Amino acid sequence: MDVTYYQTVEQLEKLGVDPEYLQGWVGGYLGNPEREEQRISEAYKAGYQDGRIRVTDTALDWT
Repeated sequence: MDVTYYQTVEQLEKLGVDPEYLQGWVGGYLGNPEREEQRISEAYKAGYQDGRIRVTDTALDWT
């Protein structure tokens, strides 16, 4: 795992982002399949999309 992953997760935790956003970001970054439809929240979806392209553009929307 590269340092960027750990640094970004630490930064997101310090910002106090919604845990659902963080879980989505991690899943998207690692290339995990999305959760089942009934367990996907808006925060998770935003995090997953950001994680897939390895950015944190919408993170502050979820603090």
